[in-house]
Amino acid sequence: MTAAGPFVGGADAPGPVIRCGPAHLEAIRAIYNHEIAHTTALYEYEPRSADTIAAWFTAKETAGLPVLGIEDRDGTLAGFATWGPFRPFPAYLHTVEHSVYVDHRRRRRGVGHALLAALVAEARVRGLHVMVGGIDAANAASIALHRRLGFVHAGTIREAGYKFGRWLDLDFWQLLLASAAPPAAAAAATPAAARSPADTRG
Repeated sequence: MTAAGPFVGGADAPGPVIRCGPAHLEAIRAIYNHEIAHTTALYEYEPRSADTIAAWFTAKETAGLPVLGIEDRDGTLAGFATWGPFRPFPAYLHTVEHSVYVDHRRRRRGVGHALLAALVAEARVRGLHVMVGGIDAANAASIALHRRLGFVHAGTIREAGYKFGRWLDLDFWQLLLASAAPPAAAAAATPAAARSPADTRG
């Protein structure tokens, strides 16, 4: 799931993309919990605890999965992006499901665009074949962001979730990447994206 707004630019253009570390976990938790409490970017009801986020990050590190971020000039995390296995079955090992979240106070500055572009670049380097984003169908800003980066609509699950007293439709958007090798040749080399059974999705 993603939460990002349209790019306005100017003096507040985003800084460089970094790899998040333990020092960023409280900011990641704050971003997640705002989305849980106030939006349909996450189909969750309860805020995530510090222990939950720590376990999530450890699982990402163990599986070799990226957690990318962008900081403000003062070092505050403006947003982050990551991916995890699309489904926990071997035939999906070349497909990942990604998520991008931007601090609600730091939107419309290109943070989401920069993070998603960096995530796509990393997926290409790692030889992945498909990136999938699950986006609430009413999240026009995130859908526009994915369109700008070449994602196409792959389908909608009607009334997949229920939050804030209403049923929610879930859109899937996908990007096909050029694989380094066809599946038959690559089957023996499982990408890091699919190695861990832990809950490593966004």
